[in-house]
Amino acid sequence: MALGGGTWIFQNKVLPGAYINFKSKDRPIVNFADRGYAAIPIEIDWGVEGAIFTVDQADFQTDSLKLFGYDYTHEKLKPLRDLFLNLKTGHFYRLNSSGAVKAANAIATAKYSGTRGNDIKIAIVESLDQEDSYEVVTYLDLSVVDRQTIASMSNIKDNDYVVFKKDFELAATAGTPLTGGTNGSVTGTDYQTFLDLAEQKYFNILICPSTEATIKSLFIAYTKRMRDDVGMKFQVVVYDVENADYEGVVSIKNSVTDAGASPASLVYWLGGAEASCAINASLTNTTYNGEYTIDVNLKQSDLAKYLQLGYVVFHGVGKRINGEYVETVRVLEDVNTFTSFTPEKNKDFSNNQVIRILDQIAIDIATLFNDSFLGKVGNDEIGRASLKSNIIYHHKELERIRAIQNFNGDDVVVEKGLEKGAVLVTDPVEPVGVMDRLYMQVIVA
Repeated sequence: MALGGGTWIFQNKVLPGAYINFKSKDRPIVNFADRGYAAIPIEIDWGVEGAIFTVDQADFQTDSLKLFGYDYTHEKLKPLRDLFLNLKTGHFYRLNSSGAVKAANAIATAKYSGTRGNDIKIAIVESLDQEDSYEVVTYLDLSVVDRQTIASMSNIKDNDYVVFKKDFELAATAGTPLTGGTNGSVTGTDYQTFLDLAEQKYFNILICPSTEATIKSLFIAYTKRMRDDVGMKFQVVVYDVENADYEGVVSIKNSVTDAGASPASLVYWLGGAEASCAINASLTNTTYNGEYTIDVNLKQSDLAKYLQLGYVVFHGVGKRINGEYVETVRVLEDVNTFTSFTPEKNKDFSNNQVIRILDQIAIDIATLFNDSFLGKVGNDEIGRASLKSNIIYHHKELERIRAIQNFNGDDVVVEKGLEKGAVLVTDPVEPVGVMDRLYMQVIVA
């Protein structure tokens, strides 16, 4: 007779034998959320319609033509170049695709709607290499973006710029432009659609490029709801909003003076920089390295006033290098619009570095609980001890990178809540800030 074996839960086996369970030694299972993600609605003449599309920094540099319709160096991509100076990944939504029309001719239809499709043309020439075949060449402006050699239109493949009409009678023709492409108009509904779709994405910064008060208010209300009611921890970057008084809102005071540019154009650079700023760092005194000309004609008293109102302000900093006067434009202080300080919620909450740290903790611990404990681990002393050990590990990592300081794991309390499945965590943390003010006393003997 065979001996008993297998695994066990209770010590109630009938047969003699060896019953062996295998179990991992308890070890940290915390993952740390990445930074460098932003969500941005844009107006442009080409691109994906009715959906959010994601573009990485490297893709923007190499594939901007097919993604946004223009070469990387084109003036129309100036805002996005400023954005991607720091941004890792952008979630984009094209605002002006609603009601837009695709350009077309007898041979093909533009892949996307918009006026950029009018700059496409198709040329068909007899092939010099293959008998009874033709070369079908797609141009965008003067650049060849696709070339195919085919014997009939049934063999042709759509490309990144056009969808071919398979019933076209193949014959040599000079470059035939696509025509009739138009952009759609932009309404508040388009912004709301973008915000609804953005709920499905992970990002650190939401960017509002609008100068309209109603649209800015919509973005701020959305941010408050998502942070406070849904638990999505991100900040919104807006242009010139006073008295927002909320740690999730970052408001820029300065405008740009470039001809034809929106005065709100700095939201791209600051949005990308805020999204990618590490939790143990700050944008205070960071030099602006973008392409816009910033209006920094502000007096010292203006700088102090706007800072107290919760604005991010850019200012000119001059010095002499090799006898020449050189001025750079820098961020005065990395702050948000929270100004109504109380003993329960003090000035620390107006510091964006502090908010980044707190948001990181909120995102990471929520992910840890939802992925590894919710519905999986019993709410007893052993289960709560495991949750506590993971929180302590997480915070020690934050302390190691100097995001928090003076952390004591014994101060973390994980106890049973009022209901059977509820867990109550008390978690004291002390964020680290960067040096931003020097008070020095020089004693002369």
